[in-house]
Amino acid sequence: MSYDQPYPHACELPTTGVQLNHTAVYASDRHLSAEFLAAILGLEVGAPFGPFLPVDLGNGVTLDYYEKRDEPIQSQHYAFLVPDERFDAVIARLEVVGVTYYADPGHTEPGKINRLFGGRGAYFADPDGHNLEVMTRPYVRP
Repeated sequence: MSYDQPYPHACELPTTGVQLNHTAVYASDRHLSAEFLAAILGLEVGAPFGPFLPVDLGNGVTLDYYEKRDEPIQSQHYAFLVPDERFDAVIARLEVVGVTYYADPGHTEPGKINRLFGGRGAYFADPDGHNLEVMTRPYVRP
């Protein structure tokens, strides 16, 4: 399939086994942002891949940080499911580096966590203002 051809009919698309592999995350400083996330989540920054600096999330997905300096960074939301036994360490690392965490996505409940769906969760901003979330239980969808 070439990019100038129309998409195949919906019934021709795969219906199972589709997984997110990677996504680009815009950052004003890809090293700063990738190192920040890796430090908070207890991960490592990978080797540069072209213009990208990857953070491997351990489930086959990477966040590929891409430096964008010519215009403001549009804030995005990224949610990370962490094991319950690692949640306290994430919160402690936020506190050590002086980053405020919140119980809600609107950042109106500072220094608090939520207990949604029988788990624990918190929101915080990265150096470019992306709204990051850590949670120990996935959302229950209707």
